[in-house]
Amino acid sequence: MLVRNSKSIGVCCGKNGNNLPSDQEVVSLYQTNSIGRMRIYYPNRDTLEALRGSNTEVILGVPNDNLRALADASAATTWIQNNVVAYSSNVRFRYIAVGNEVHPGDANARYVLPAMQNIHDAIVSANLQGQIKVSTAIDTTLLGISYPPSKGSFSDSANPYISPIINILRTNDAPLLANVYLYFRYTDNPQSIDLNYALFTSPEVVVQDGQYGYQNLFDALLDALYAALEKAGAANLSISVSESGWSSEGGNAATAGNAGTFDRNLINHVKQGTPRRSGKAIETYLFAMFDENLKAAGIEQHFGLFLPDRQPKYQLTFG
Repeated sequence: MLVRNSKSIGVCCGKNGNNLPSDQEVVSLYQTNSIGRMRIYYPNRDTLEALRGSNTEVILGVPNDNLRALADASAATTWIQNNVVAYSSNVRFRYIAVGNEVHPGDANARYVLPAMQNIHDAIVSANLQGQIKVSTAIDTTLLGISYPPSKGSFSDSANPYISPIINILRTNDAPLLANVYLYFRYTDNPQSIDLNYALFTSPEVVVQDGQYGYQNLFDALLDALYAALEKAGAANLSISVSESGWSSEGGNAATAGNAGTFDRNLINHVKQGTPRRSGKAIETYLFAMFDENLKAAGIEQHFGLFLPDRQPKYQLTFG
């Protein structure tokens, strides 16, 4: 599975498996396949050591169970010193993702904003703010309305949570990270969403929304998020898709054929942007590098591009 580089595409690398390759083997596999960006979910020492000198750009996650502690400024400074500054001479950190899919009602929700601010301040103190941006990864359930895309808006319950986060992102010129899963949108509503619309294989426009025509669900969801940002006063905020993928086994429409079709079409599509943001490549991270056998049984275990023995499930060309 030799792949050619595309600057807009990365791959997420989870570690919820007991049969995964070593960190050095993983980094080598990224390099062999010219995958230039990696998302990791917590600061694993072995992973960070393996990334030294690789030139791979990295999204480093702050786990949700660390958010409360990092609402303390001194703890955030220590976290950045130990997990970023200690490696920053030869590891290319791109973003710090402070929390993943935190919802407004979650116990940790109130700590996301102060943790983001403290992590940002620690990055500034380390004089790394020109290299590393601080954000958080949301999912599309924060949208109260997503159809049609132009009506996209955050829900009443999400607004008090997301609005100050949007403000800090604007202030620091950082993107919003968003996990966008068409697989779950489709399987939650197969009677209303055509599989081709979710797999980028519709032969024509499916949704006409004013001046914008939508031939795939990915663009429609992303533009609903952009419309929501516009309504929140953040029309110029960019979105990086921090996860998107398709399961190959364990559920409705979860086949290697569909997963390969989705991933190939997503890689090709994100170079051209969405109807609302035409011509602007969408920074996107495929989920995930490997199948992970310690995740919940079923579809969650089968999002990998590769099997744990590093063999590809299907042919992909990045770029």
